[in-house]
Amino acid sequence: MASMMQPQIILLKEGTDTSQGKAQLISNINAVTAVGDVVRTTLGPRGMDKLIHDDKGSVTISNDGATIMKLLDIVHPAAKILVDIAKSQDSEVGDGTTTVVLLAAEFLKEAKPFVEDGVHSQNLIRSYRTASTLAIAKVKELAVSIEGKSVEEKKGLLAKCAATTLSSKLIGGEKEFFATMVVDAVMAIGDDDRLNLIGIKKVPGGNMRDSFLVDGVAFKKTFSYAGFEQQPKKFDNPKILLLNIELELKSEKENAEIRLSDPSQYQSIVDAEWNIIYDKLDKCVESGAKVVLSRLAIGDLATQYFADRDIFCAGRVAEEDLNRVAAAAGGTVQTSVNNIIPEVLGTCEIFEEKQVGGERFNIFSGCPSGRTATIVLRGGADQFIEEAERSLHDAIMIVRRAVKNSTVVPGGGAIDMEVSKYLRQHSRTIAGKSQLFINSYAKALEVIPRQLCDNAGFDATDVLNKLRQKHAMQSGEGASYGVDINTGGIADSFANFVWEPAVVKINAINAATEAACLILSVDETVKNPKSESAQGDAAAMGRGRGGGRGRGMRRR
Repeated sequence: MASMMQPQIILLKEGTDTSQGKAQLISNINAVTAVGDVVRTTLGPRGMDKLIHDDKGSVTISNDGATIMKLLDIVHPAAKILVDIAKSQDSEVGDGTTTVVLLAAEFLKEAKPFVEDGVHSQNLIRSYRTASTLAIAKVKELAVSIEGKSVEEKKGLLAKCAATTLSSKLIGGEKEFFATMVVDAVMAIGDDDRLNLIGIKKVPGGNMRDSFLVDGVAFKKTFSYAGFEQQPKKFDNPKILLLNIELELKSEKENAEIRLSDPSQYQSIVDAEWNIIYDKLDKCVESGAKVVLSRLAIGDLATQYFADRDIFCAGRVAEEDLNRVAAAAGGTVQTSVNNIIPEVLGTCEIFEEKQVGGERFNIFSGCPSGRTATIVLRGGADQFIEEAERSLHDAIMIVRRAVKNSTVVPGGGAIDMEVSKYLRQHSRTIAGKSQLFINSYAKALEVIPRQLCDNAGFDATDVLNKLRQKHAMQSGEGASYGVDINTGGIADSFANFVWEPAVVKINAINAATEAACLILSVDETVKNPKSESAQGDAAAMGRGRGGGRGRGMRRR
């Protein structure tokens, strides 16, 4: 009786939406599976593309998992975790973004029947973490090092990794052409980690094969004033001066008042302004530089002045391009023209201005530091070039990772099948429920080869049975067999040069398992109610401040 008399305890604000328990967990799993189904068809060389257009009317065509996940306006809180793991995979490794989303969705899909049967999610999480550790150890064991090879051999091997990445992209038809270009670009920047040292410039028109690599810096001709046409457009071994100042005739903005008693004194002030700009220009010429670049404007007076002295100049150069010229040519960006010493000037073998499609490009090649490269992309539609740029970004990231961590594993679903077989065998040595959970984790890994078959229009069941039989061989010679996209059968991925850096797989398994465990550990979602209308808030604030009633309120 006493318990019935106890007052009800209200913890949360009225209107707060709470959902908990098994139903909530299954709802989260369903949401994640739905997101996985969106990107499922983009996996592999025969993957389809997604066309996404937003409320601003901009259209994106892509089959890059991270790009699609960013552009999807996902509102479900649990499904947003997949967006995060796709982004982290993209920034950490560059490729495997679709793989990581698919694996996370599949791990949860396999866990769903256990949750429905009343298994505690902590048991699942423990087993999944164990399976993840075993899987990563197996990937490392199967990885093959490409260290200790000659430069030419290494380039060839890196090109194979880049070609594997590009095969699933829109520019897959020209993967050999672009793979070589990407490897040359990454080799050009050496050990430097900064991705912005590889510039990608887009020029609509022409076809993909018209794209080219500049061993140095290239950027679009900036806005120029009259007199620009008279400047030389080609130099051999020029000195390059990099500035971050305006070379324009401007009234000096001093916060001072000048009172003149004689009109002739006004002329002396005007002359002083002219003398300041001429002094700056003289110092630029005296430095011996033949190419002057500035991040700020170079006015018509300065343009004409330089043209008369056979000097090339360009103003309003993007900061990124200016920094890349500094890194390649060995110069330093100056914020003053006073005391320009030879050490701050850069140089290159050839500077020229060249027509590329409908644009003119300033090209610096044969730079002494050589720690930069520029890829000039050509293509028909703007969307196509945008997607090509995203594809090259993935390939560049992969090659950089392969240079740093020089171990590769066979692609085409081979490594997934081998790890899956290993986990199945290991699960049979475990007594208790964990055996079932690790077995379901192993089954989830098979989603990669299965989806590769589905996307290419092959019979997935048939191909997977062949793969299971090949990987079950005791001799271990079937370990590198994966899906053969060209014939619809199976083939040795290693022999066919379908390679990917081991770090891609390790990162994908790690991130997908973490995401799956995180979603399994959530048993309650609390959604706070929206604040009442702004008018209601304002009235409440008025009452709070004055202690009286809001205007127009009924007296009780």
